[in-house]
Amino acid sequence: MKVNKHYQELEESYLFSTIAHKVADYQAAHPDADIIRLGIGDVTLPLAKSVVQALHEASDEQGRKETFHGYIPSEQGYPFLREAIQRYYAGRGVALDTAEIFISDGAKSDLGNLLDLFDADNTVLVPDPVYPVYVDDNVMAGRRITYMPASAENHFLPMPDENTKADIVYLCSPNNPTGATYTRSQLKVWVDWANAHDAVILFDAAYECFVSEEGLARSIYEVEGAKTCAIEVCSFSKIAGFTGTRCGYTIVPQALARDGMNLNKMWLRRQTTKFNGVAYIVQRAAAAVFSEDGMREIQQNLDYYRRNAAVIAAALDEAGVWYCGGKNSPYIWLECPAGMGSWQFFDWLLDTAHVVGTPGEGFGRCGEGYFRLTAFGDAERTKEAAARILAALKTLG
Repeated sequence: MKVNKHYQELEESYLFSTIAHKVADYQAAHPDADIIRLGIGDVTLPLAKSVVQALHEASDEQGRKETFHGYIPSEQGYPFLREAIQRYYAGRGVALDTAEIFISDGAKSDLGNLLDLFDADNTVLVPDPVYPVYVDDNVMAGRRITYMPASAENHFLPMPDENTKADIVYLCSPNNPTGATYTRSQLKVWVDWANAHDAVILFDAAYECFVSEEGLARSIYEVEGAKTCAIEVCSFSKIAGFTGTRCGYTIVPQALARDGMNLNKMWLRRQTTKFNGVAYIVQRAAAAVFSEDGMREIQQNLDYYRRNAAVIAAALDEAGVWYCGGKNSPYIWLECPAGMGSWQFFDWLLDTAHVVGTPGEGFGRCGEGYFRLTAFGDAERTKEAAARILAALKTLG
């Protein structure tokens, strides 16, 4: 028998596993070090009260015969959650049919599973730096991967030109890791390009809830023409702290067709074959996110993380370090000081300030010389980390 040899082409270790091992080794060698982690993008605030209440009520329902729920009516998700998402988009002027909304166990899963719709003989275009999962998913499948450089010169928002050639394009906005966010007019350029070249955009909108500035897009469907070229993937992990609860959703427009086949119908067929749906209690909790109380409570949590980002940004401003992100994103993407490389700065910051971040090089070659910090930490610990970072940077002169 033969195995998938493409796994040999993957990097030896997933980025965050490498970081975890390095931190564990440092902690073992320095047991008294008080390490603050601003690396991985996991949230720290608990679920909103209305969400927890919905979880409890749904759990109680599962304990009574007359309200018990087994297999869900549709692998797409319960109507009450899809309708709540439909209203959420309508509030931003985006009209969706509930048949275009598919509930999943998280954006990360769907970003990989969506590739089932496409032949391996397709060229994939990803930005560099990029969320490593986009690359690894396609390496495993044996697809050709090309890169579009993102840099300070293009504000970490690469755009297509006459030389851009690809079948599948990954766009993430607000971007992980850089925090850069596309405007509607910039996305219109991408949409027009994709429609003209018979390409499909996989649009990762996991951080849309952090967008606050006018003119920036929260959904690619705010752009005319997107429904014939784009699939949008979103998550409850960042908007509502579902990193441990697991729920997300993917929008596959009914108007999206390629090679004579309808991708909405293909995705439905794929899900009915390989997926039995998200737990009833989790879907009830997710629907509570969009209730009046849920949205109010969640905005309070998002504002908490926004304040953390402002604290980190203020320290970098005082130190005179260049950065982007932080305003419409929970990530701050900074230029490593004193000409340090990404991993060199990682080691220096860990040893000097006992603060952990994420080396930009881990997101791609164009990330070399940059570093990502996250605002998802505890507020007091974030203030302490910012103070330590500032003190450490001042020693560089």
